[in-house]
Amino acid sequence: MNGPAQAANDPAEPGSGPARASGDSDPPGDTVHPGPDAIPDEQHGGQPGGAARRDPDGLPELAAQFEDEKPGRVLTGSANLLVGAAAVAVGVLALWQVFRPLPQGSKYYLIIFLAGVLPLVFLAYPSGLRLRPGRGGTAATRSRPTAADWSLAALALVACLYPVLPIPFGSGGGGYDAFLDRQGLLAPADLVMGTGLLVLLLEACRRTTGWILPAVCLLFLGYGYYGGLLPQSWPVAHAGLDFSQIIDAFYNSDSGFYGTPLDVAASYIVLFTIYGAVLDLSGAGRFFVDLSTAAFRRSRTAAGRTAVASGFLLGTVSGSGAATTVSIGAVTWPILRRAGYPAERAGGMLAAAGVGAILSPPTLGAAAFIIAEYLGVSYLQVLGWATVPTVLYYLGILLSVEIDARRSGVRAVSVDAASPWRLLGRFGYHFASLIVIIVLLAVGMSATRAVVLATVLAAALSFLDRGHRLTPRRLASALAGGVRGVLAVTAVCAAAGIITATTTKTGLGPQAAALLVDGARVVTDDPVVVLVLTAVLAALALTLLGLAVPVTASFVIGWVIIGPALLNLGVAAPAAAMFVFYFAVLSEASPPTALAAVAAAAVTGGRLVPTMWQTLRYALPAYLIPIAFVITPAGRGLLGIGGPRQVLTATVVLALSVAVLAVAAGGWLPGVGPAGAPERVLAALAGVVLLRLEPVSVAIGVGLSAAAVAGVLVRRGSAGRSGGQAGTPAELREVTQ
Repeated sequence: MNGPAQAANDPAEPGSGPARASGDSDPPGDTVHPGPDAIPDEQHGGQPGGAARRDPDGLPELAAQFEDEKPGRVLTGSANLLVGAAAVAVGVLALWQVFRPLPQGSKYYLIIFLAGVLPLVFLAYPSGLRLRPGRGGTAATRSRPTAADWSLAALALVACLYPVLPIPFGSGGGGYDAFLDRQGLLAPADLVMGTGLLVLLLEACRRTTGWILPAVCLLFLGYGYYGGLLPQSWPVAHAGLDFSQIIDAFYNSDSGFYGTPLDVAASYIVLFTIYGAVLDLSGAGRFFVDLSTAAFRRSRTAAGRTAVASGFLLGTVSGSGAATTVSIGAVTWPILRRAGYPAERAGGMLAAAGVGAILSPPTLGAAAFIIAEYLGVSYLQVLGWATVPTVLYYLGILLSVEIDARRSGVRAVSVDAASPWRLLGRFGYHFASLIVIIVLLAVGMSATRAVVLATVLAAALSFLDRGHRLTPRRLASALAGGVRGVLAVTAVCAAAGIITATTTKTGLGPQAAALLVDGARVVTDDPVVVLVLTAVLAALALTLLGLAVPVTASFVIGWVIIGPALLNLGVAAPAAAMFVFYFAVLSEASPPTALAAVAAAAVTGGRLVPTMWQTLRYALPAYLIPIAFVITPAGRGLLGIGGPRQVLTATVVLALSVAVLAVAAGGWLPGVGPAGAPERVLAALAGVVLLRLEPVSVAIGVGLSAAAVAGVLVRRGSAGRSGGQAGTPAELREVTQ
């Protein structure tokens, strides 16, 4: 889900002014402004084009370059008015549907919603194709929809509205009820319109996400059509589908274009995106960053802690990894640089904190809403499953920050910022709408109504700040911006119906799941080892899948193919779903794509590959914690499932696992000193063994952890006796202090 809450794109600041960070060696009066105008340019080690990025209004475009989706057009003139008006109309329809659902049913609403959104994709996103070499046109020309774009938008409107138009088209058409009555026996007009919508959705996905997702969809389409030609002895062979059966499954069934993914986009994601846009325009994003800066202004590791806290707070309303990375980087990179962080290490920290936005309640990524729909549970329950893993994820990042500050000799910085209590007293009302969502969900209200009421509250509270009042014009802008933010994910969700419908019609899910489990059983027949190997293979497959397609599509594909493998091995449905969700999300931190790391490198000017590896190091707990969900029943305690004792035990043990893994990755034991290779190996083994969460494994893990600590203590004593001959200069200073 695209995160509209981009703190740095609003020039008005809720704090008392830009923060000031200075190192001990700074000349008097030397200041740094950790705001949107502080993104480094080429003269400061930034990447080319950095000077242009000083404009705070350019931050959304900078963030969009590194999202799962491509940047859209900056429309002007009549096209902008038309798209804005249509987006407002779609937003009003989505809000109206919450309290006064259309009497024809949810599928009817999905048809109307897609008819409102899909044409806008062709107007808001350029084709990116140059049919005539050397004639790319000016920027102004490329920002205007072409005649082809208008034609595709018109065709999309007709193809989407066809099922509900009460106009006969030969033996087809005739209205919504007649269209449903022809399910399984489509008329020629139905086939033409369904095929047209299929092609248009593939083109919409190509424009918004690139070529890979359409290629994956075509692969599934080809499998549905040609799978009957495969040798029937092959596990993935099926009886075969003709083209009319395929189009019927896509166009006139509940598992195709109008299936659960699109339902989630039209019923949940659009509302949360509108809420995020309203909250952002009310000044909440900048307040969260200012609060993080103020809270740690006197700490030795203030720079790193500020970046992590900003990522968490912005993530509560963003749900977007790259956008959060850019927003917090624009504000905190100058502080990190002044503290002495190398650009690559700072970029890794920013990217890892930004990726946490997709994992942080109450606004998780789009796939979290799909989990609620697939499993038939409330969204509050999904938030509950995500709470402990989110805490452990940020614990790992904070520990890495503390380790880096000591191992690398990071300088203490003094940040001039308003008192956090003063900020809370003046602007703490921005937390109110977030709290309201949780409270309303807790009392049994639906997620859709809860977020709409929270949006109304955020709009009303905006009048407490003169610079961020949501006047009718700004409210319409927020509504249009929220809908524009969901265009790409709507195209992806509708196209995901190609994958789900093909999998359902051919039975591919169980067959692929059986292949995965059989691959693990080639190694051993031990059920425990088979489960562990299946989990590892599934994690690798999901990570590779996430490198190629957006998070939402990655989750849908992973759930229909890999989910059944875990369920067949006895893994509980919540654990299996969250496992798939986490590894779908982690594609933003995984080399060689690592979109959040690419965004961070653009902000800091650091080298790309080292930034990716630093991101991987900071995000390491997120890769291992989901394994604990599935390899043992005790792991469900991490999801808040089970009694208080099981939840507490799992949380404490995994916190220890995260801590020793941070020591292994960082090579430092906070409060003691540097860890050598033997201690790091022991700590890594301890962290992995603790994931099993069984009594014997926990005992072994605790023993290995104690041995690693003892080794560090011995090393420190040896270093002290030898006059500090071991370790880096920064490490020696820490040991001798």
